[in-house]
Amino acid sequence: MTFRTAAPVPPLILDDVRGAQKMLAGVARATAMEGSRHLTSLVGAPVHLKCENLQRTGSFKLRGAYVRIAGLSPVERAAGVVAASAGNHAQGVALASSLLGVRSTVFMPVGAPLPKVAATREYGAEVRLHGQVVDETLTAAQEYAEETGAVFIHPFDHPDIIAGQGTVGLEILEQCPEVRTVVVGVGGGGLVAGIAVAVKAVRPDVRIVGVQAEGAAGYPPSLAAGHPVALESVRTMADGIKVGRPGDIPFGLVRDLVDEVRTVTEDELSSALLLCLERAKMVVEPAGASPVAALLSDPEAFRGPIVAVLSGGNVDPLLMRRVLTHGLAANGRYLSLRLRLTDRPGALAALLSTLSRADANVLDVSHVRTDPRLGLTEAEVEVHLETQGPEHCAEVAAALRAAGYRVMD
Repeated sequence: MTFRTAAPVPPLILDDVRGAQKMLAGVARATAMEGSRHLTSLVGAPVHLKCENLQRTGSFKLRGAYVRIAGLSPVERAAGVVAASAGNHAQGVALASSLLGVRSTVFMPVGAPLPKVAATREYGAEVRLHGQVVDETLTAAQEYAEETGAVFIHPFDHPDIIAGQGTVGLEILEQCPEVRTVVVGVGGGGLVAGIAVAVKAVRPDVRIVGVQAEGAAGYPPSLAAGHPVALESVRTMADGIKVGRPGDIPFGLVRDLVDEVRTVTEDELSSALLLCLERAKMVVEPAGASPVAALLSDPEAFRGPIVAVLSGGNVDPLLMRRVLTHGLAANGRYLSLRLRLTDRPGALAALLSTLSRADANVLDVSHVRTDPRLGLTEAEVEVHLETQGPEHCAEVAAALRAAGYRVMD
């Protein structure tokens, strides 16, 4: 959806972001920006990748966490900080606290990926596993703050957090001064809000596009209502943008400064993650791949040069395996077929020979003879194949039919 409003002055200005940039000197990396020839050819305009997946802790979250904690008073620092996160914010808070000599406690869901839990501990935080979903974990962290006096570090709904994240926008302008469109994944809105504050103040002509997962898209209904609206449920593999309600402060900035918020499907996220790995040689999490997913879903909608922000690379290996498999299937690289053949010696070998001539790599074969739906002399075979793309899938199916096989599915 596209929207524009005559907005009030936002509660954050360019000087806040520039101040955050000075504070982060020597702490956060000025991450690389890499050109993508493959995406450039698909979109028809120059595409650059802002590689926050290569930031310390593996995501942009260190920027905002450090600025927020560095701004605490001595009394607040002495009380320690507490946060709730399934991964990226947890690691950002843990490292920032360690660098600043502040005690940190991080609540994480019971099912949080083990590598993220281990990394958070290694960065110096005390990790407490609580709740099955982040909302339960968030409640526990806030209760802990009230009981102990520790300062709660919100993942996106604080001006210091947004100012820290906005330093990504300043780096984009420095590294790609000719940029015309910036595409950013959106969860609670802290990153896109900060980037919009920085970029629009210097280059108001630059178009800022936010991207949400279709199953966790809280901004479109919130923008339509004029205030943050909580979703009844959120479903997406992209944990980094799996947020059910926009933050109050980011919402105002997004409403006033961001030009458009788009949504992408799970299939598009899978395909984007696969493309980043195969063509850009970048390991990104699904949330980090969301801007690339938006470019793939509607390549003609963006003016170039385009900067797509790869916000994080902390993907659980088990999720990576599932997502890659799903991405390969979505791109026509896997083909599953059920077909019937005459149950006689050599029939399966003949089928495999036909598949071999079609250059299909057989991954798995399931052979059924006892299903009551089958005729007396029939057998059903399910084959899982590795293929070279959608056109090859069609060629394989055509080759089977030409050989006399009855393809069921």
